[in-house]
Amino acid sequence: YRKVRDRASYAFALVSVAAIVDSTRGRIRSARLAFGGLALKPWRAPQAEEKLVDASADTATFNAAANAVLDGARGFGGNDFKIPLTRRTLHSVLAETTRT
Repeated sequence: YRKVRDRASYAFALVSVAAIVDSTRGRIRSARLAFGGLALKPWRAPQAEEKLVDASADTATFNAAANAVLDGARGFGGNDFKIPLTRRTLHSVLAETTRT
């Protein structure tokens, strides 16, 4: 779980990513992803999870998952930064959880 906040004193997340990843020898067997700070309530992204199953644990796979999460995403001016922040946070969490 990674929670990105503006300041340590703020309780709410700008973006949060929770991941349960089963991987071995550089391959992802299964993954469950949940995101917070992006909508009115936390949500799962099954389309991104599908991109990870039976895939190599590498940058291309992580980018494919991020693309699936962010497909059609748009900001409203003051929160535009959350789109690239979500991409970077997801990539970081996946890299950490698949490290051997």
